[in-house]
Amino acid sequence: MDALDRLAEPGLDLLARVDTLVAAGVPEGHRLWPLLRRMQVLPGDAVREFLDLHPAPLATAGHAVRRLVRAYDDACATLTDPVAWSGPAASGYDEARGALLRHLDEGPESLVGRLESTAGYADALADWVEGSRLALARALADVLRSAEAVTVLAATRSPGDAGNAGAYAAAEIGARVLTVLGVAYDGAETLLRQWSPSLAETTWRERTVAAPRYGGTTRIGR
Repeated sequence: MDALDRLAEPGLDLLARVDTLVAAGVPEGHRLWPLLRRMQVLPGDAVREFLDLHPAPLATAGHAVRRLVRAYDDACATLTDPVAWSGPAASGYDEARGALLRHLDEGPESLVGRLESTAGYADALADWVEGSRLALARALADVLRSAEAVTVLAATRSPGDAGNAGAYAAAEIGARVLTVLGVAYDGAETLLRQWSPSLAETTWRERTVAAPRYGGTTRIGR
């Protein structure tokens, strides 16, 4: 349980009240308007959805992908074992073996390269989730102890007396929360743009070689 989990219950209670007041009307020209248009969600609903994001599953996925690299290492070791034979068939085998080795583990476009990139992306997402949850927890801590929270609580307990003060306070809290979430989602989009080239599907990169001429002598051993 992190700081956001600990603040979830009081935070969601306050934001449910904020959503009620925001749904009833936001002061004209308030900075919450562009945030609502961009995010397409009320502050309380946005936080409720974000609470389901945790870094641990992503970090675990990164570790699991890296474990797969060992199997490729074993396959590459087998392919690099010397063979005691020569001749046209042996030359053809060597060419095919070299192409397979390049496809498995040569550069970022190889299968191992893509696995390492996938693991790196999972790690980066885990860091993003952890940092974003911390930033959101700080925002919730600030609004929970703010004067606006007191105003929102009073306004929702006595709806008839809400007035402009309640609407403005709710809009202020909503803007603070959605601003933090907007920054978080910008970070996620940046990560996707940065990692997308390294996550593209890899393709077979066999070099064109002349077909071996059979009928020659194949020698096994020295």
